[in-house]
Amino acid sequence: MTVALMWEARAVPGRGADLLAWARAQALPAEPLRRETLRAPQDRVLVITWWDAEYDSDLPELPEPDGDLVTRAVHRWRFETVDG
Repeated sequence: MTVALMWEARAVPGRGADLLAWARAQALPAEPLRRETLRAPQDRVLVITWWDAEYDSDLPELPEPDGDLVTRAVHRWRFETVDG
């Protein structure tokens, strides 16, 4: 089974580049199958990691950034792949 973890944060206005750099610099203790980092308007950053694991497995996730970098707590979601 493939599990995707989504991590989304919104930077303090004008600090989107800082949040993006911070997210890209975060190392995980294990290597996912795939990791993708995206950005969106309003200084939002999204990181998706894919893992070969069961849905409820204990998987490494990006931490919370410092409070002076984000406007709210990080949003996190977990999804599993659904075949045809």
